[in-house]
Amino acid sequence: MRDVLRVFFILLFMIAFSFGQETHEHGTPEKLGKVHFPTSCAPAVQGQFDRGVALLHSFAYSLAEKAFREVTQSDPQCAMAHWGIAMTYFHQLWEPRIEPASITLGQAELKEASKMGGLSEKERRFVDALTLVYDGAPEIPYPTRARKYEYAMKEIAVSNKDDLEAQVFYALALLANVSPADQTHAKQKEAAELLERCYRIAPQHPGIPHYLIHAYDNVELAGKGDAAARAYSQIAPSSPHALHMPSHIFTRLGLWEDSIKSNVAAGDAAHRQGDIGEELHSMDYLVYAYLQASRDQDAMQVIQRLNAMTDLNKTDFKVGYAATAMPIRYVVERGQWAEAATIVPPATAPAQVLAIAVWARGLGLARTGHAAEARSEAVQLKEIETELLKSGNEYWGNQAGLLSREVLAWAAQADNKTEEAAALLREAADSEDAIEKLPVTPGPIVPAREQLGDLLLQQKRPDLALKEFNVALVNAPGRRGALRGKADAARELAPPKP
Repeated sequence: MRDVLRVFFILLFMIAFSFGQETHEHGTPEKLGKVHFPTSCAPAVQGQFDRGVALLHSFAYSLAEKAFREVTQSDPQCAMAHWGIAMTYFHQLWEPRIEPASITLGQAELKEASKMGGLSEKERRFVDALTLVYDGAPEIPYPTRARKYEYAMKEIAVSNKDDLEAQVFYALALLANVSPADQTHAKQKEAAELLERCYRIAPQHPGIPHYLIHAYDNVELAGKGDAAARAYSQIAPSSPHALHMPSHIFTRLGLWEDSIKSNVAAGDAAHRQGDIGEELHSMDYLVYAYLQASRDQDAMQVIQRLNAMTDLNKTDFKVGYAATAMPIRYVVERGQWAEAATIVPPATAPAQVLAIAVWARGLGLARTGHAAEARSEAVQLKEIETELLKSGNEYWGNQAGLLSREVLAWAAQADNKTEEAAALLREAADSEDAIEKLPVTPGPIVPAREQLGDLLLQQKRPDLALKEFNVALVNAPGRRGALRGKADAARELAPPKP
């Protein structure tokens, strides 16, 4: 009788899962791409496990966690479901990579997976690799743990060359450990080569084009990313992140209307799913694209939508960054310096988010002739730099230092110290060009190289300004400010009409 009941419940689950796969909100079929990660769990839960992995590959972490928990309820002996839950706390390309509160949760899930019997050798190695990320946290620095994970995933990939998931998860581990200072893009190229091979085998796998976009999200390689960008949103249109990710490449190439369409769709999908972080991330990219396309009123409508959103958790970096950056982009890109000078930095945001608000206020003060007050903002940026560097956040610490130099440059210009101003901004531009941006942002609010061109124009040096604008447009094609500056410089250099 117990065997009959067991068969009955398995069949009931399979029917329910089949129905869940075919329906989504408002009866729309769910499309997440095609993923198959064979496990030693009960055959009846394989489809739901695969769905959890597909959600992982599109960074739909909350939904993925729910999917894996449903697997544990249907098959309490499925150890790999606990691995899946722990993976949902590990946000390899986001900040923070693991929320402090999630460390103990992930550790508990991996301990549960390890103590269960029935794991295959490959499954055991996946669990052991992820354990390296959690073990010793937070005392052992994250970069040390991440490198150990990358090496463990490499060993799995090398010894399982025909296993697609081993290859794809290794590629992601490579991208997670990219150095922003590596101008050779070595890890991105290694990951891209691996992923392109996988793409030929599994063209409907969501993780492959997703991670290819991240691999190609830099000045050198962006031209190779167009095909993956256009494919990903078609493979997994049920994922807001999949609808947004193409805009990373579109932004790199200056394809503003494509970026706008991508982020309108992504923002709407995220809103329907209640994913505030993804909605705001898409809105930030959307504001950026609208401004470059000279659709300022559309950009303002997005900001008005932001202002109507209540109870935003700005301590969350993804939320805090986008919510802070959008209105700053609007006033700074448009040269509304008096408004920029009145910006109030968010009280609860992380230090690296606070930095962009302090920078914008400093720029506004300097460019309205208040050099001394601007220098006070530069001092605060140096304090933020020190704080971030002490905490081990080298990337954002360096960014805060760079922003401080930009404010000091414009303060020097306000005091007619033209050579000092140009030297400071050139130093900032060279530093910025040597470091890749992180995925959270479409780029600096205004690139330092573009600011340098603007400064040189103000100093009546159009020949030098034109050179800087040309370089700025190579680094960030299609930016409105650089295009306008280039045209102004060329006009000043043109011989007078007879």
